[in-house]
Amino acid sequence: MGVSLLGCGEIGRILARAVREGRAGRVQLRYLFDRDPGRSRRLAEELGGGVRVAGSFSEILSDPETRVVVEAASQAAVAEYGEEVLRSGKDLMVMSVGALADEDLLRRLREAAARGGSRIHIPSGSVLGVDGVKAAGLVGIREAQLTTRKPPAALAYSPYLKERGVDLSHLKEPKVVFEGTAREAVRAFPESVNIAATLALAGVGFDGLRVRIIADPTLDRNVHELRVRGEAGEMVTVARNVPSPGNPRTSYLAALSAIMRLRDLVETLLVGT
Repeated sequence: MGVSLLGCGEIGRILARAVREGRAGRVQLRYLFDRDPGRSRRLAEELGGGVRVAGSFSEILSDPETRVVVEAASQAAVAEYGEEVLRSGKDLMVMSVGALADEDLLRRLREAAARGGSRIHIPSGSVLGVDGVKAAGLVGIREAQLTTRKPPAALAYSPYLKERGVDLSHLKEPKVVFEGTAREAVRAFPESVNIAATLALAGVGFDGLRVRIIADPTLDRNVHELRVRGEAGEMVTVARNVPSPGNPRTSYLAALSAIMRLRDLVETLLVGT
């Protein structure tokens, strides 16, 4: 199965290396594309050749061997390229899941997928319990709370905090920096809480999932605690994730989840949903 990559940052790099090393199953890396051509060229060189750098995104769209396009760029990239990927008959894997909090964009992507006979894939990401949330959603979820704790460096870049004059550089103790719905969270922290969008789409809803974000200087990793209560019972999960080696804002598990999703697309035995 041919895969092309949209976005050559940290997650894109991890995915590309996994595909080239055979850890994603029977998958071949076809094209790399990034808005910064230098970034895609550097990744191609790191991979040791044999992978094409797309001069324009249309090269990927016209490639008959590309079956799946993996978006690992930004919410803006999902909005800019998602529809044409799906209309072309290629599947789209979305890493910047927060983009789908935009109801109009989600509707257009689903319509494009229906027209193209393609599918939208959303990996479980860096939180545990997505399968359980999907199953519980069939009979009703009454309450859902996601509490995310991150080192200050993983949140300090946020325009949301800068606009409010929140300085985390000298933080000595944990500080709550956000409380609201999943819809509000993914807009305020577009690179940090894509898991909130994943859980929302799994069955909780963007306005049904409450999100609390805490900057914690005592941590060296990202911690996600999920509590869900509904007709199927109560679930509590805690994930303490090692940050990605090249980007403290990204959980390593998020990239690994995408690798496993690619493997599932070519496997004969599927475990979980």
